[in-house]
Amino acid sequence: MARRPLSSTTAVLVGAGIAVTAACSSDSSEGGRPVSAVVADEQNSLPVTSMPSGDPPERPNVGDVEAGQAEIRDDAYLFDSAKLHTFEFSLAEEDLAVLDADPTAEKYVPAAMTFENETLEVGLRYKGSVGAFVGCLDGPDPLRNPSGKKTCTKLSLKVKINWDDPGDEFLGVRKIQLHAMNNDPSQMRERVGYHLMREMGVAAPRATHARVVVNGEYIGLFALVENIDGRFVRANFDDGSGNLYKEVWPFAFTGSLNSRGSYVPGEEAVTDEEKFLSSLRTNEDDAGDASLIREFANELLNSENPAAVVREFMDVELLMNQLAVDRTIRHDDGPFHWYCELVVEDLCGNHNFFFYEDPSRSKITMIPWDFDNAFANIVRDDNPVTPVADGLGEITDDCAIFAYGAFQLPQRSASCDPLFAVWASMEAEYLAAVERLHAGPLSESELDPSIEMWVEQISAATAEAADAHGDAVNITRWNRALDDFSEALDFARNNPIGA
Repeated sequence: MARRPLSSTTAVLVGAGIAVTAACSSDSSEGGRPVSAVVADEQNSLPVTSMPSGDPPERPNVGDVEAGQAEIRDDAYLFDSAKLHTFEFSLAEEDLAVLDADPTAEKYVPAAMTFENETLEVGLRYKGSVGAFVGCLDGPDPLRNPSGKKTCTKLSLKVKINWDDPGDEFLGVRKIQLHAMNNDPSQMRERVGYHLMREMGVAAPRATHARVVVNGEYIGLFALVENIDGRFVRANFDDGSGNLYKEVWPFAFTGSLNSRGSYVPGEEAVTDEEKFLSSLRTNEDDAGDASLIREFANELLNSENPAAVVREFMDVELLMNQLAVDRTIRHDDGPFHWYCELVVEDLCGNHNFFFYEDPSRSKITMIPWDFDNAFANIVRDDNPVTPVADGLGEITDDCAIFAYGAFQLPQRSASCDPLFAVWASMEAEYLAAVERLHAGPLSESELDPSIEMWVEQISAATAEAADAHGDAVNITRWNRALDDFSEALDFARNNPIGA
């Protein structure tokens, strides 16, 4: 992708338990390579090529097509990167008012979802944590305890297909996640990040874009991201019957504060089984125990050769592929970032990951999640909340808690954790993964044609939203964000992490 000149961007910046909105601007002109079907008009008053003037084009009713000629509609169709699907939701005004009154309640209401030629009854709710809601609710403490009524046009949505029957599916899925991308004016981070992971063989969600209409009103463009659940693990692992844990790390952080408020390091300990079981996303009613992942953690702590333990319990090549992508796109709001908020239960912790136990192979796999803040810190630390100070294997202040970033937020080096420490020792495997990434999926010849296609695919829907809603990303801002995204990719290609 040809380098775009720096311009300006506004990003919503999110951390664990903290979120802020920051704006960065420059006086440079728009410049750069034009984006297909996009007009740089700050007021959104100029025509846009191919912008739909009304309802989306009619699609053939697959039920009327002769057998053998109809396009197969399944989860591959749902996440087909060549398609821009539209989801239409209809719900009673009183139910919509319930959702809008308290989006953080995570309460489903009944709705009708129409997808192409089919309508079905579903459950619908808003989803997210602090970052998803910052700037979009009217509560008194938006940075630490979001609450209040909805004030933004878009909020991320979760659709429960098995609303009436736990076994119900639609196009092979039981839940649909539509991410509002309010933190990402480029509207590319999640789609590109997950694409790179999957191209490197990592078990990661599929992601594309979709239009969303609520009660006849076009709300805007969303990221359609595959839900990580039992269906996901069955599709990505030979044995999908194992336990899937969300955001529970194998080791508990046992440091403490003394009477003067100074940090006192503690011994690392294996996370309690109860915490694992409470985080389950599969086998919730019949989990048995968390013996495999806890056995892995125990052996790692007690072994004289912890690298051998990792090789026994994890697929190291795929793991290193994941770490290479994670650090290259600077997924700094992910497992590498050990936030140390002195009010949280464990003092320091990380998030935005899953662990899966494959019971047949006795293997543990980390699954990546939530890339809405990725790519922001590649050229420089533009996000004052999420930046990670250290590269893989680096340690700051001898594992003490230290302040970092524009907001001087407390964090701890990831390699102080026993698992990260072992991963960092596998330098040869890590550098080989970085080389594979740069020679393949990250290369200009492999990645840029897809990005160009996706930009063209969503340009009309982006302009349509900007024309309809004052808080939607406008075309000038989108162009500038794409400039920044392109610059970040160029920088990453020219400065391999770990090289």
